[in-house]
Amino acid sequence: MTDDAFEAVLDHIKEQRGFDFTGYKRASLERRVQRRMEAVGIADYEDYLDHLLVHPDEFTQLFNTILINVTAFFRDKEAWSYLQDELLPDLLRRREGQPIRVWCAGCASGQEAYSLAMVLAELLGVDEFRDRVKIYSTDVDEEALAQARQATYSESEIEGVPVELREKYFEPAGNRFVFRKELRRAVIFGRNDLVQDAPISHVDLLSCRNTLMYFNAETQAQILHRMHFALRPDGVLFLGKAEMLLGHTSFFRAIEVKRRFFAKVPSETRDRRVQLGGSGAGTAVAEQPESAKLRQAALMASASAQIVLDRNGKLVQCNNRAMHQFGLTSRDVGRPFQDLEVSYRPVELRAHLDDAAEQGRAIWIRDVEQVRSGETLSLDIQVVPLSDDSGADLGFTVIFNDVTQYRQLQKELTFANRQLEIAYEELQSTNEELETTNEELQSTVEELETTNEELQSTNEELETMNEELQSMNDELQFSNEALRERQDEVERLNRFMAAVLGSMNSGVAVVDADMQILAWNTRAEDLWGVRTDEAVGEHLMNLDIGLPLEQLRQPIKTQFASDDPAPQALLLDAVNRRGKSLQLNVTLTHIRDHGVSAPAAMLVMDVVDDPAP
Repeated sequence: MTDDAFEAVLDHIKEQRGFDFTGYKRASLERRVQRRMEAVGIADYEDYLDHLLVHPDEFTQLFNTILINVTAFFRDKEAWSYLQDELLPDLLRRREGQPIRVWCAGCASGQEAYSLAMVLAELLGVDEFRDRVKIYSTDVDEEALAQARQATYSESEIEGVPVELREKYFEPAGNRFVFRKELRRAVIFGRNDLVQDAPISHVDLLSCRNTLMYFNAETQAQILHRMHFALRPDGVLFLGKAEMLLGHTSFFRAIEVKRRFFAKVPSETRDRRVQLGGSGAGTAVAEQPESAKLRQAALMASASAQIVLDRNGKLVQCNNRAMHQFGLTSRDVGRPFQDLEVSYRPVELRAHLDDAAEQGRAIWIRDVEQVRSGETLSLDIQVVPLSDDSGADLGFTVIFNDVTQYRQLQKELTFANRQLEIAYEELQSTNEELETTNEELQSTVEELETTNEELQSTNEELETMNEELQSMNDELQFSNEALRERQDEVERLNRFMAAVLGSMNSGVAVVDADMQILAWNTRAEDLWGVRTDEAVGEHLMNLDIGLPLEQLRQPIKTQFASDDPAPQALLLDAVNRRGKSLQLNVTLTHIRDHGVSAPAAMLVMDVVDDPAP
């Protein structure tokens, strides 16, 4: 098994699923991948890469092995007590009446995020907590996030929650416990890769416990730089017991080393989010012409290609580097951005502009390749929404950072960094292995107990279902036989009624309350020349026959209007189907069923002066 083969596995994972594990500690990462390989009976990385290609569902099991989601409520209780009693009261006093933003990075299945929610709810009160607090909980494991959103835990999983908090913040649901719904709305779960994705900003408290230890020294430095950016100037960083910030004093200073609390070290470097001053009332003193020229010259001379768009998506400005790199000229100023080649080459930017406007923050597009004059450049593109002091949207600036040299140096330093990792890992490996092993064993025991109970319950349910299905089958067979007999009876009655109507010497028509024809016998066919299949379903008044139907409309309505109408006879002049005049005695009768009025009336048509057929 060679390093190249292992790198090929990592590259395949990054290409197919977007997980970049190259920043993880190599020894721990290889150990966990090999553990998964042993589980599927594969000995070398080449074969395991083939296995991933053939079985895409193996990714889920591999990620669960690499990303060990071991967590608990109020883990390291001394640290949580210090947070609740010492740090948070002072922070909340400084934020009197203001929103509180918390970021729980590497939240796994949510226990730590809900622990933070309970602590803040205890300090603020439930109502104020709902109004002011947002807890952004992130992880790279989608399965763990789905479980966290459910907020349901077994009795063993909430053992770490004090009894008084358990009764106050959890509701029983069968043999599990659910975190209160009205407080759960303040906890927002989402996927975020600490290595690649932009951090949550303006955070008062950042909890990232026992997550950094899985990354190497270089990647830890990148993540800590992002966390430094995410925190407010007086924000607090809460790490796990197995983690230290050795060599990162430029980012954070210790508040309480034993319990792993750190404060952000102020930086003079301003946030990269850009704001442009407005020109309305309340604006600061107008910028001097010479200062404006200086700013224009600085933009034009910038080493990174940069373009500026107004709120309507038209090109306002581009610097010298952008003109040279993308072939822009002064004639392009004022043109719609979508008409310019740079809007879709080397990467489609229009959708990213919409995302930046919607989210109200800068968006990075990394590892974009541009081929120019036979040379391949590697670009990191930043799309930044611009606004004035009042927050009104002004437009966008797009910055194309040439990181080709950095990417090359990064590859060259990979081997040297691996050698440095060995020395760094020796400081933490013993503590990490013992803690991880203990947590894995505890998790395995709980899973086995749960699985055994679930199997027993499933077996009982299957037996019950089998009995119920057998009983239902017997009932269905009986019902089927009864329906068949009922259908035969209905068919027999229909045939009998058709025979009765057909044998009558009088013309018979049956209509409903809407005067739709329900029945039409053979004698009626002979009188008026309309077949039964033509008459049934038609409106009586729509028939084109020699019977004066309008004279029957009101008498028929009278039959339906009365609860107990008497039969009504009418003598009408008519013309039969052969065109011969005749007189009819038409008798209207409201059909009754066992003394109850039915929605139908029968017309019996007897010829007084029957013409010869």
